[in-house]
Amino acid sequence: MITKTKRLDVARVRADFPILSRHVHDGVPLIYLDSTATSQKPQAVIQAMDDFYHSSNANIHRGIHVLAEEATALYEAAREKAARFIHAPSARQIIFTRNATEAINLVAYSWGRANLEAGDVVVLTEMEHHSNLVPWQILAAEKHVRLEFIPVGEDGLLDLGVYRTLLEMQPKLVAFTHMSNVLGTINPAAEMVQLAHQAGAIALIDGAQSVPHFPVDVQALDVDFLAFSSHKMCGPTGIGVLYGRKELLEAMPPFLGGGDMIKRVYLRSFAPNEIPYKFEAGTPAIAEAVGLGAAIDYLQSVGMDVIAEHEQEIIAYALERLEEVPGVKLLGPTAEHKGGVASFTLVGIHPHDVSQILDTQGIAIRAGHHCAMPLHEKYGIPASARASFYLYNTKEEVDKLAESLYTVRRIFGI
Repeated sequence: MITKTKRLDVARVRADFPILSRHVHDGVPLIYLDSTATSQKPQAVIQAMDDFYHSSNANIHRGIHVLAEEATALYEAAREKAARFIHAPSARQIIFTRNATEAINLVAYSWGRANLEAGDVVVLTEMEHHSNLVPWQILAAEKHVRLEFIPVGEDGLLDLGVYRTLLEMQPKLVAFTHMSNVLGTINPAAEMVQLAHQAGAIALIDGAQSVPHFPVDVQALDVDFLAFSSHKMCGPTGIGVLYGRKELLEAMPPFLGGGDMIKRVYLRSFAPNEIPYKFEAGTPAIAEAVGLGAAIDYLQSVGMDVIAEHEQEIIAYALERLEEVPGVKLLGPTAEHKGGVASFTLVGIHPHDVSQILDTQGIAIRAGHHCAMPLHEKYGIPASARASFYLYNTKEEVDKLAESLYTVRRIFGI
C-alpha cells in the first residue's frame, strides 16, 4: 500500500494498476484517459475480491456458519468504510445500491412518490447527467411535478442568481451534480445546499464525479442525500452508495420488495426492516462491497487531498496543451473551477473520428454526449471528445494526447 506523502508518486501509483502496463494494437502502450466513465482498479481491489471468493464466499446476514459470518463481517465493514470516507454520522445511513443511478432513482421513487404532489417544484441544473434528469422527468409525468433548471453560463458555471430566483418558488427538492462529467465544473455545493435549506427544500447531490476525486464531507455540506458509484473510484462495477439523512430514510417507504428488507411477512402484509436494510432487498453485491471497501482503503492510503492536488496540476497542464492545438474548442470553465475533465471539439472533425484515431495511438478517450444530451444541445453540438484524468495519469500522457491531435488533423488534411 502507498504511504501518504505531500506529493503524489505517480510512478508508484501506476505500478499498483496491472492494466496500465498493457499494450494495445500490436504493441502500442495504453494511455487511459477515460476515468470519468470508469476508473481502473488497483491490484489491492482485485486481490480483495479474489480472496473473498477463495475463502469467505457465502450469503450474508442470518447465517450462523463460519463463511456466512465472515461474509457478513466483510460486507458490513465496507459499509463502515464508506460512512467514514464521506464522514457520515452513522453507517446506518449508507445504503448499498447498484450504482449512483440507482441511488438517485431510489430517492425519486421512494422519497419523491411519498412527498411530492401536483404543482410541487423540483430544481435541477442544465448540466445534469441523465441519471439526475430522467428519474425526475418520470416522476413529473406521473405526479404532475414541475421541473425548473439552473442555467449554465458561457463560462461553464451555474448561474446562482437565477438559482436564487428559482428558490423563490419554494421548491421541495434541489438536485444537482457536484462535478459535471462533461464540463468538469465543480459546483459550490455547500452554498447551494444552504440556499436550498433556507428556501425549505431538501438537497440531493450527485457525487459520482466528486467523491472519487476530492474530499467530500456530508456533514460539512449539510446535504440530505448523496449518491456515488464504486466503479469511478477504483472499485468494482455493480455497487454504489446512497447516503441519506437518518430521519428522511426512516420515513421513506421501501424501494424494492423481497428478502432482507423485511422484519415480518404475512400473506397479505409485511413489516419493513430498519435502515439500511429496508432498502437492500435480495442478495446484494457482496464481493463488490468487499472490493469497494478495498478501494476506499487504497484511496485513503494515497490521500484524497493529494489526489485532488495532482489532478488539479494535470487538468491545468492539459488545458494549456490542448489550447495549443489549432481547431480545439474546450468546453467548461478554467482550471481553477474544474476537476480532471477536458471535453472539447476539433473543428471539422467529428468527436467519434477523433476518438477512433486516438485509439490507434493507444489513447483511450470518450466521444459522444456523455449521458448529457441537453447540455450538448445547449452548446449546439451533437457530441464532444472527452479526456478525463485520475491519480494514475501523467503530464507525459497529456503530451501524447496533444501530439496525437495533430495526427488527427493531418489525417483529415486540416
